[in-house]
Amino acid sequence: MRSIVELRNHPLELYKFRKRLTICAGFVLLLFLTLFTRFFYLQVTQGEHYHTLAEANRISIAPLVPNRGLILDRNGKILAQNYSTYTLELTPNKIPDLDATLKELANYVEITPSDLEQFRKLLRENKRFKSLPIRSRLTDEEVARFAANRYRFPGVEIQARILRYYPYGELAAHVVGYISRISDKDLEQLEASGELDNYRGSHFIGRIGIEQSYEQELHGITGFDEVETDAAGRSIRVLSRTPPISGNNLVLSLDIDLQQVANDAFGDRRGALVAIDPTNGEVLAFVSKPGFDANLFVGGIDHKNWKQLNESIDRPLNNRALRGVYPPGSTFKPFMALAALELGLRSPWYTISDIGYFSLPGTERRYRDWKVGGHGRVDLHKSLVVSCDTYYYGLAHDMGIDRIHNYIKQFGLGEKTGIDINGEVDGLLPSREWKMRRHNQRWYAGDTISVGIGQGYVLATPLQLAFSTGIIANRGKAFQPHFVKQVTNSQTGVTRELPKNLLYTVDHETQNMELVHRALVDVTKPGGTAASAAAGARYTFAGKTGTSQVIGIKQNERYKEELVAERHRDHAMFVAYAPADNPKIALSVLVENGGSGGSTAAPVARQVLDYFLLGILPESKTADPVAASEHTHPH
Repeated sequence: MRSIVELRNHPLELYKFRKRLTICAGFVLLLFLTLFTRFFYLQVTQGEHYHTLAEANRISIAPLVPNRGLILDRNGKILAQNYSTYTLELTPNKIPDLDATLKELANYVEITPSDLEQFRKLLRENKRFKSLPIRSRLTDEEVARFAANRYRFPGVEIQARILRYYPYGELAAHVVGYISRISDKDLEQLEASGELDNYRGSHFIGRIGIEQSYEQELHGITGFDEVETDAAGRSIRVLSRTPPISGNNLVLSLDIDLQQVANDAFGDRRGALVAIDPTNGEVLAFVSKPGFDANLFVGGIDHKNWKQLNESIDRPLNNRALRGVYPPGSTFKPFMALAALELGLRSPWYTISDIGYFSLPGTERRYRDWKVGGHGRVDLHKSLVVSCDTYYYGLAHDMGIDRIHNYIKQFGLGEKTGIDINGEVDGLLPSREWKMRRHNQRWYAGDTISVGIGQGYVLATPLQLAFSTGIIANRGKAFQPHFVKQVTNSQTGVTRELPKNLLYTVDHETQNMELVHRALVDVTKPGGTAASAAAGARYTFAGKTGTSQVIGIKQNERYKEELVAERHRDHAMFVAYAPADNPKIALSVLVENGGSGGSTAAPVARQVLDYFLLGILPESKTADPVAASEHTHPH
């Protein structure tokens, strides 16, 4: 059989082979080009980004919380300071069985029912990934015992914290305020204001008073550590540190010793006292009685103490000096008298015959004087010295509410003073327009009569009364009240004086202001309503007593204090300034349900003035002669 010989086309096969080889080489080249492009993109174009991510896996940022600035009184006594403590904290989302963990923790660290209650309250108010404290102020023994058993408790840590302490407790709580834990609402506000980054790692923020109003000065600037970590997230070493900057220290105009004297002068009575320097607006004393211990709020107040404070009939959380509004009573009369002189409605020699009451023409209703039978012949000077109601009933009727409102508003009544802590209320200096807007009623002549003696619709805070009295003391100059006197930079140590702020000057005739001034001095002399409280004083001071009515009395009845429940009795009021010829202090005193201003409120003021001007403590106190001599004020 003839064999068949297959003939190959070598050139064609070689061509096909080279073609396939070229295609494979091109495909490989394309793959390398793709890899190179990706490599270039990762290493060059996105190199910085991925380097940062890699470093983030290796390096963590730990915030360093700054020390909060100190708060001191005018003599350098510390009102708010810091201390270090160990706190036991739990992160709920890292704990598999929270209840079991809490139960087991009690074997190593004392946890009271109050601690548990406060922790569960925080748990309800905060996100579960936050670290929440269950015990503060751990002892060294408790720290050691827990540290030895740390491995048993995932999600539980001991943290070193800086807490706030208020050495004077409730004495200055309404002024200094307090700090408490930052809430979710606080975080939202900080984020909206662009300040959230500066609060990384911080757990506390100011709530009321100076702590809140000067939060930015006191908080400081947060620092941070760059920490190298291993794969398990444990710290290996600190790579770099940006130290925190402590908050600035604040020096207040408040004199804590004067504050103590004023507070003690009230005894167990409720009330308020505000004392300012009328020449610059510095607040020297600011008492709201009763008060509260600000230390209870640091870290969170427990339910028992909160309920006791919040439900107390004495309302210790209410800042009476700043937010309490009361009819000013007869302390309103000096402004009425000055208005009468300035508007030409009364002359110094104009007299009335006070028979014990005033009636509007054509009516039978009697607006009674506090003194049965009246004061006889009364001119403007005597009207202030003996506090004649009848004189001011007639004056108010002649003046009318429009002129009363427009003139007396210059003295700050019915408006906020602008003091440098939050929460101040307006008070009320009524007008026709206000009554129509508020009650949808027209203004009646009888409304004006009551306003003339500081009753009816007119309301003022003790702060406003001190401010307005300071304007008379300073002969028409109105300085804005303020607490912070100096700010000391924590880095440089340089102290910055805050300037006094002259708001305005009330236009007046000098002789008219002097006439009112002389009458207010004679209020404290024999025959005046504050004579007993001023007896034996080694200085001259001016003042005005007042009684603020709490409940109405029927036409045919007389007010008898012994027949009225204690909390329905009149409030006692007193305003004063001293020394009379060169005032360095102006003050207002309110004693709730205290009755007569001359017998109850004026003696409180006398103790404050004695200490401020002479360094004399009340007789019931044992004074250190050296301390007393050193304390005489160089104001």
